[in-house]
Amino acid sequence: MKKRVKGRKLSRGQGARRALVRALTSSLVSEGKIITTYAKAKVISGQIDKLVNLAKRSSVGRNRRIYGLLGNDRKTLDGLKKTIVPLFSDRKGGYTRIVNLPNRRGDSAPMARIEWVKEIAKSDEKEVKGKRQKKITKVKKDKASKNENLSAKR
Repeated sequence: MKKRVKGRKLSRGQGARRALVRALTSSLVSEGKIITTYAKAKVISGQIDKLVNLAKRSSVGRNRRIYGLLGNDRKTLDGLKKTIVPLFSDRKGGYTRIVNLPNRRGDSAPMARIEWVKEIAKSDEKEVKGKRQKKITKVKKDKASKNENLSAKR
């Protein structure tokens, strides 16, 4: 009997489950909506509510707690505080909506889309990472050197 046991295991160990919830949470904050299995959507729905409630009552200690729950992801924390918290200042809970989708084709797993109740306006800023481009230069061999290589092989 499972008395007084809460939470879902999602067929994973503790570390993998925690990493999964962090990744899905940060994806939801950055993208606005994600498609996942119904069980995973139910798990992160509760986590999102807790995070938004902590972010609404902002203090140094609460910010550190949110930062830890998000896996030290400053970008997600800033997105949560700047875009999501102002939208839900008048709500006390129920920040996300789970919409059922058709079952996944491969294994018939129940799928769902989890999204914010209010539409989030996305900014058009794109981060440009400075990447080094390698220039590939081809070395052209003379016909004479090619002939020498061929004669050496014979």
